[in-house]
Amino acid sequence: MSEFPPCPVCKSTYTYASENLLVCPECFHEWDPSEVEAAADDTLRVFDSNGNELQNGDSVIVIKDLPVKGAPKPVKAGTKVKNIRLTDGDHNIDCKIEGFGAMGLKSEFVRKA
Repeated sequence: MSEFPPCPVCKSTYTYASENLLVCPECFHEWDPSEVEAAADDTLRVFDSNGNELQNGDSVIVIKDLPVKGAPKPVKAGTKVKNIRLTDGDHNIDCKIEGFGAMGLKSEFVRKA
């Protein structure tokens, strides 16, 4: 076993130092160990249409009419959505909208209330 951390890509324990980088001999990934530590501190950050950072439990307002598959009417602009949950993915807000139920929204179509 080496005294170096495992490869962040393939988790190989056979990493070695080359100048100021670490190298994985199995997948040939090279990385700076200080950058990996800084990247590990990053958390999920989601921003609304105005650039305000959203948090779990925030309330947001829909800024444009959003069509809903299978529903006869869209979610109207100005609809307030309470107690949102942030997720990874294309639709990064999970919420419940009165009259529609649980759904996912894109953060670019809401603003913080």
